[in-house]
Amino acid sequence: MLRLFAALAVPEDVAVALSGRQRDLEGARWRPLEALHITLRFFGEIPENQADDLDAELGCITGRPLQIQLEGVGAFGEGRDIHAIWAGVSESAELRQLAGRCEAAARRAGLAPDRRNYRPHVTLAYLSRPDPPAVAAWIQTHNLLKSPGFSVAGFGLYSSHRGDSGPAYRLEKDYPLI
Repeated sequence: MLRLFAALAVPEDVAVALSGRQRDLEGARWRPLEALHITLRFFGEIPENQADDLDAELGCITGRPLQIQLEGVGAFGEGRDIHAIWAGVSESAELRQLAGRCEAAARRAGLAPDRRNYRPHVTLAYLSRPDPPAVAAWIQTHNLLKSPGFSVAGFGLYSSHRGDSGPAYRLEKDYPLI
């Protein structure tokens, strides 16, 4: 079984700028630069033969390079159940269309539909039972985040491997947008 997701890599200069915000929140497990990405579709644990089918379907996706901009920050969860903080992505019809194409590819490969609403973001840290006022203060301090726009000329299929400090990711395949 492979734990897979499709994502856009965050350019190094944008990741470095984000890393400057990865501080001042006790107990946060900050994600390393190489782990910063914008998920298009999380596929979950799938058998290798189905992963091959998924790869073939993702390889059929067409589109043009995208312009992306990060904007704002937030958290997933509420109160003591907040489990992650993130940088948001400015609304982009092209990004939503690409995510929809990854969803369609997953269905053609035999995967169940993703029932969650798509919310593009970059996970900055995972949290475990944090102090809610401290999280609120961190969000208030960083809520004006706005990155320069950047171009994305392709997306990738990544595998996820669980580790002590959070998941580690490996790029399995690149898919150009031309």
